[in-house]
Amino acid sequence: MKKSILMMAVVAMIAAGMTACGEKNPYPGYEKTQNGLYYQFYNQNAGELPQPKDLMEVGISCTVNDTAVVIPVTDNVMQLMESQFAGDLFEGLAMMHKGDSASFIVNIDSTFMKLMGQPTLPEGFTSTDVMRFNVRLDDFYPESEYAQHLAAKVKKTTDERIAKMKEEHAEETAAAAQQLAEYLAKNKITAEPTESGLIYVMTQEGNGEKPEVGKMVKVHYTGKLLDGTVFDSSVERGEPISIPIGVGQVIPGWDEGIQLMSKGEKGVLYIPYYLAYGDRQAGEKIVPFSNLVFDVELVDFE
Repeated sequence: MKKSILMMAVVAMIAAGMTACGEKNPYPGYEKTQNGLYYQFYNQNAGELPQPKDLMEVGISCTVNDTAVVIPVTDNVMQLMESQFAGDLFEGLAMMHKGDSASFIVNIDSTFMKLMGQPTLPEGFTSTDVMRFNVRLDDFYPESEYAQHLAAKVKKTTDERIAKMKEEHAEETAAAAQQLAEYLAKNKITAEPTESGLIYVMTQEGNGEKPEVGKMVKVHYTGKLLDGTVFDSSVERGEPISIPIGVGQVIPGWDEGIQLMSKGEKGVLYIPYYLAYGDRQAGEKIVPFSNLVFDVELVDFE
């Protein structure tokens, strides 16, 4: 009986060895998930894992056969989605912690056609090619919190840029401040500026809530120089502009000013040059260090 058990054990070990040989890893250093994703961690931390729909700040690149660059090294924001096919990149991203760096080898056919929306593989690529993603996960946030995080990040960067600009262009800053002060006095505008220096005067009350950071707002506007020259107007085009507010997609004076308004409200924004286009030329009419005036209407937001 003992001899029989021993023989069975030996046979099992040989079979296991044959199976292992039959499944020889084609990518040394990589491990394989049950879904067929090959992965290798270069730096692996502990802690929480990202959840579907979380927004991930990543450094990412993608190559085919380690030579053809599909995605160059890029800092980007990706939303973690449910896997689109077994062993896809999203499976790998869901395995990462904050601060991790890893490499993932994925099925090239499915990645191009299911994730990248291509009808076929691009010319020059075949289904046997090795598609490799290298990823560094800097941080991740729930979708509901990301706008606030981004707004804080944008504000910090903006404040630093403004402080540097004022220091480097002290003479121009003083001249622009004098021009704006004279304009306000001449037009009998006595509203107090915000901490940043922005001045907002409401001309028609709204009847709704104020937009939160990250909301898509619809705004009608007419932009003018202090001498009254109009440089842009959505009113003339007959279509309000739609933008996310508070996340750095528009000039700082707009990011701050539009959030002061409620739905349906109209008003005027008096924007110091450093909350507008700063020391840059913008189009033909806005020269560096230009203070700007905007007639604005918050049509809607969602």
